[in-house]
Amino acid sequence: MAAPAVVFASPAPLPRPSTTDEHRRATLRGLDSCRSMPELRQYHSQLIRLGLSEDNDAVGRVIKFLSLHPSGDLPYALHLLGLLPRPDPFVFNTLLCALPSPAESLLLYSDMLLRSVAPNSFTFPSLLKPISAGRDIDAGRQVHAHVLKLGFHPDVFSQNNLIRFYLSCGLTVDAWRVFDTMARTDVVSWTTIISGLSKLGSVDEARELFDRIPERNSVSWNAMIAGYVQCGRFKNAFELFDRMRTEGIELNKFVAASMLAACSGMGALEQGEWIHGHIERMGIELDPKLGTTIIDMYCKCGCLDKAFKVFRGLSSRGLSSWNCMIGGLAMHGHGREAVKLFDEMMKEGVIPDDITLLSVLSACAHAGLITEGWHYFYYMVREFRIEPKMEHFGCMVDLLGRAGLLDEAKQVIQEMPMDADAGVLGALLGACMIHGNVDLGEQIGRRVIELDPLNGGRYVLLANLFASAGRWDDAAEVRRLMNDRGVNKEPGCSMIEMGGVVSEFIAGGKSHPQAREIYVMVDEMLERIKAEGYAPDTSGVLHDIDEEEKENPLYYHSEKLAIAFGLLNTRSGDTIRITKNLRVCRDCHAASKLVSKVFDREIIVRDRNRFHHFRGGECSCRDYW
Repeated sequence: MAAPAVVFASPAPLPRPSTTDEHRRATLRGLDSCRSMPELRQYHSQLIRLGLSEDNDAVGRVIKFLSLHPSGDLPYALHLLGLLPRPDPFVFNTLLCALPSPAESLLLYSDMLLRSVAPNSFTFPSLLKPISAGRDIDAGRQVHAHVLKLGFHPDVFSQNNLIRFYLSCGLTVDAWRVFDTMARTDVVSWTTIISGLSKLGSVDEARELFDRIPERNSVSWNAMIAGYVQCGRFKNAFELFDRMRTEGIELNKFVAASMLAACSGMGALEQGEWIHGHIERMGIELDPKLGTTIIDMYCKCGCLDKAFKVFRGLSSRGLSSWNCMIGGLAMHGHGREAVKLFDEMMKEGVIPDDITLLSVLSACAHAGLITEGWHYFYYMVREFRIEPKMEHFGCMVDLLGRAGLLDEAKQVIQEMPMDADAGVLGALLGACMIHGNVDLGEQIGRRVIELDPLNGGRYVLLANLFASAGRWDDAAEVRRLMNDRGVNKEPGCSMIEMGGVVSEFIAGGKSHPQAREIYVMVDEMLERIKAEGYAPDTSGVLHDIDEEEKENPLYYHSEKLAIAFGLLNTRSGDTIRITKNLRVCRDCHAASKLVSKVFDREIIVRDRNRFHHFRGGECSCRDYW
């Protein structure tokens, strides 16, 4: 019998995509690019018409918008989740990231387990995000237990987020325990723990760990540099930055921002200009955040013109950029210009915040604009419903006190809705010192000392107030109280940048390589300005000793040493830039004015409160500081 013939059927043609499939794809694409709630409602209604109201992928995109977009609707997202018959982990993870409180996140996680939805590797990081933000230790420990119970302990992503959680709560021992028991670590693990230890002030411990990293990337470098900057250890940040460049690591915008902040802290203009130039040469995007950091650097290094150029050149100016530029003008004593820029900001429709108004009030205080200060103080409440904070009241007390309106300043304190802190009272104490009001100064000064008992400057100010009135016994009593409590006055420190190198001076210090030449220059500097009428102002010296003995410490204040160093390394017509950690004393202020004239230099000094531009025997503050 012959075998049956094999018949090969011709292949059936592939079906063409249906109109429904095309509509589905178009709707999903639209959901991914959705920008507003009205637009989302249109796409959602299309999903329902297409029969996709129970489709996890489709509804998950709706929930993603509702959960994460600024104009979303979180309660409605939770409602849609409840309507899904078989939700997947992705939908739950999206909502876990968005919920604002740890309690709500745990409740949703419990619902996930009750509905038999198994967590995946993204679930616990999503759950830990709000718990870390809320620093809920008990909730975090419960999640940690589930990570172990459900077998996610080998998952690096989950473990890294557990490290971040423990460090956010300040639990370094627990963070280390997680890190040390990880089967595998990656660069994120190392960077996470380094960044956390910097934020907690354990910078040296973080550096030891940084040096152990088997493979460092730019994120690791930035974490360590940013840690130094946040703790005010700018010299360490510069040293590490130099090592990073030596190892050939590319400077990205995050490292650039951290180093610009270090330049701001040290007044290192040349380094800051180099970084700014590198950003331009490499074509790094100058977004509003990085642009604001550059503006801040130029403001704090005494270059308002360059700060303004960057400010005007920004394609998009956010509120922080306006705040930074207004604050920079205030810091340099350009009060009217700061107010003018604020008015321009209003015309452009940018809504101010409490920081904006604080900068405006500070500008009024530094420039003595009393009428304007009162106007903007009431304006912030009337026009923008911004309730004054402690800092705003402090500005008003400072403004009135500097102008000698001590009774008005005292009245502001009495009418505050909260108890005045040491900063507000300290502003009035400083005004009492300026205007010689010993009775009020004593009353305020003793309150300040009890509020801020570890701040040596408070004791010294009150003791100096007594000394200026010849009340030596009272001055000695304050000094004894300071010693009995073991409080030390913060030593004066001045920094100056020359040739890209920052030198640091303390009063009477001799550690600088050019110390001998510097002290010879100080003596020459003082002799020459004495011929112009300089007489040491000893009113700020505490003890009742001979005038000649009082003069000696004044001669070697840190800014005088820094100025002398600047004179040795500059020529006539050059600019000397100095950053000081304390307020410039009256004697150094008077000396700096005459030095600028006799030696033909512009001397720019940034002290704790503001900038002083000394030029031709005058100061930009007009002796109002």
